[in-house]
Amino acid sequence: MNAPRLSPGIASALAAAILFGASTPLAKALLAHVAAVALAGLLYLGAGAGLLGVWLWRRMRDVGTGIMERQDIPWLAAAIVFGGVLGPILLMLGLARMSAAGASLLLNLENVFTALVAWFVFHEHHDRRIVWGMVLIALAGALLTGQAYARPTSILGPLAVMGACLCWAFDNNLTRRVSAGDPVMIAAIKGVAAGSVNTAVALLLGEPFPSFSIGAAAGLVGFLGYGVSLALFVTALRHIGTARTSAYFSAAPFVGAIMALLWLHESASAVFWVAAGLMAVGLWLHLAERHAHVHGHETLVHSHRHAHDAHHQHAHDFPWDRREPHVHRHVHEPLVHDHPHYPDIHHRHGH
Repeated sequence: MNAPRLSPGIASALAAAILFGASTPLAKALLAHVAAVALAGLLYLGAGAGLLGVWLWRRMRDVGTGIMERQDIPWLAAAIVFGGVLGPILLMLGLARMSAAGASLLLNLENVFTALVAWFVFHEHHDRRIVWGMVLIALAGALLTGQAYARPTSILGPLAVMGACLCWAFDNNLTRRVSAGDPVMIAAIKGVAAGSVNTAVALLLGEPFPSFSIGAAAGLVGFLGYGVSLALFVTALRHIGTARTSAYFSAAPFVGAIMALLWLHESASAVFWVAAGLMAVGLWLHLAERHAHVHGHETLVHSHRHAHDAHHQHAHDFPWDRREPHVHRHVHEPLVHDHPHYPDIHHRHGH
């Protein structure tokens, strides 16, 4: 068996998991100073404003950035509603009613819901190894969340977090449909739109907003934990597909739980380490995957950042300075070949 390899998509998914996982206990601490919906607005405004600045800086430096295809707009709009508006509000409401460690662990359901939607609604390819890896990851989350809610203070907290997980599952699958676009631009649009809506809702509810220092802290947490994390997540969707990205992203709740244990001094137990072992085995099953077979590519026209690899052998109808990677609308001619691959934006074929 070949040794597990860390592809760009896997590395992006794990980095996204670390950043988002760390944001959960930080958001829990900020809830002592900010109302739930107002905090959701500040987190996403921080994400959107920060990434918008990054996108403008890249444009000024003439770094290749993607464009938004017209047919992608409805998919992105639906993703914003589920993931940028409903999901954050439900998470903040849940965090206000339960511990940060418990909420972090329950967020594992997002990855299970995401995989199920990807497999059974969008028909993304999966094999036995991937399924068993997800089963172990789900079992790890079930052990921890079962222990965390043995004595719940309120069922409303867990239900709200579970609702957020379901919203983000739909968000992840919808975002995959636009993952060929510029990840920074996509994440910036989602951040600005979601932050604006959540802030408007907070104002309508009469929620007070915090001091400048607390607001700036929330914005920084949002920029890293929601904005940069989302851009990395979109990058992973492009390279390895929805279900596999969500599997690696399942490390996020463990990051949040460990931070809550160390920083907020919440208690742990032996069950945590058993679950961590199951999670590690599940992730290894995904890392060790090698999927290769003869497959065909139909004609495809789209735009994304690319270099001239085996899948991008095309001419240019504009002056090209031979810099790579670059971005432009291009045509993929029909092609049949055999190589290891993931269900990325170029490999969405049947089996």
